[in-house]
Amino acid sequence: MTTRILIACLALTCVGVVAEVHAKGEAQQRWELMNQIRQEKFDLVLPEVMRENGVDMWITVNREGFDDPLTEDFGKGYVGGYGYYIFTDRGDGRIERAVLGVDTALVEDNGAYDIFGGPDELKAFVEERDPRTIALNYALNIGAADGLSYTSFQRLSEELGPRYAERFVSAEKLVSDFRSRRVATEIAAFAWAGNLSRNIAERAFSNEVITPGVTTLADVAWWMREQQFENNLGTSFGMPSVYITGPDGFVALSNDHVIQRGDFLAIDWGVGYLNFYTDLKRHAYVLKEGETHLPESIQKAFDNGRKVRDILKANIKAGRTAGDTFELLNDRINAAGFKVMETFNEPTDDPENIDVIIGCHSVGNLGHGIGPSIAWFNPERMKYTIQPTNLFSIELFAYTAIPEWGGKKLRVPLEDNAIVTERGVEWLYPVNNKVLLIR
Repeated sequence: MTTRILIACLALTCVGVVAEVHAKGEAQQRWELMNQIRQEKFDLVLPEVMRENGVDMWITVNREGFDDPLTEDFGKGYVGGYGYYIFTDRGDGRIERAVLGVDTALVEDNGAYDIFGGPDELKAFVEERDPRTIALNYALNIGAADGLSYTSFQRLSEELGPRYAERFVSAEKLVSDFRSRRVATEIAAFAWAGNLSRNIAERAFSNEVITPGVTTLADVAWWMREQQFENNLGTSFGMPSVYITGPDGFVALSNDHVIQRGDFLAIDWGVGYLNFYTDLKRHAYVLKEGETHLPESIQKAFDNGRKVRDILKANIKAGRTAGDTFELLNDRINAAGFKVMETFNEPTDDPENIDVIIGCHSVGNLGHGIGPSIAWFNPERMKYTIQPTNLFSIELFAYTAIPEWGGKKLRVPLEDNAIVTERGVEWLYPVNNKVLLIR
């Protein structure tokens, strides 16, 4: 079975399961899906990434009222003082999984762990295994890998003693690899979230929600937030960004500005489902009186963005670093007749130039994920190699001169979520192929 067919089947299965098990309750159904994902990640991804990073033991610390960012990945439970998730490579085919001081039947029942105990067992547990390296969640560049507080670091150092404190290493790259390499069930769940995201965004940019001359940008943003609440979804970035772009750039963003005919609108947002968060954009044009179609100049600007997106899709491959891919993509964009920008949001004044900048960042457990990133704003993760099953936000900004604006440029940002397979980039839901029209 090909990856494409497998993903499609799993996505349909996920949808079917949602309908089938409502008798159990949605909370239980979601818990079961997360258990399946967790077991697959521990079985298939964890051994690979620990050995690639030379890690014998990985300890994640929770305190009451202060959870590590990876807590949902590992299974949330009650911690009275300190709790530890400990993964140890003992040399066989799998990684030993232990939980010390995390109390709940749900953690025990999820089937992912081998050993359960109290926090006071930590020192004896580590001494028995005598790891050469102990990875801890502190990181210079990735916030989601930096969950270990200074106080918790001190406690570990004192409790384990200098012999083991000398073996502490940063888990930054390990956390990135663990989260960004995907198993089939989480790909299906993320695709489900992506489809929910785009459906809500496309409904928001319709006459169901918008009445020109009456509806404000904030009205649209709050309507989208209500859809998240009604569908038991989280939010990737807080309030959705609903904005108008004009000849001089941003006009207004998610505020009380009233939407008028002739406005070019954009949404930038994401939803949270299970432990996954999306990041995508949609666009709309509010028809003027007497107009029946999108103006030709705006259609041309949008089509320019789609052409650049085709270049990205055709040239992002597994096996290269994100940085090498960034350079390759920029070369291909320039060769296709576009002009790659040096600075974001600063297009050239030349109306003949179609200015472009790309920011294809990681996505998945956060709207801005922590895996390899083909984006200038993630310099450390530009060094990481793109792997099959990495999830990306395929994002770009294309600036095209609009004659009706005296040659000033319309910024068209395109962004949808995709997976990199052995064949290259494959979309996870129907992507943005047109500017929506509001009548």
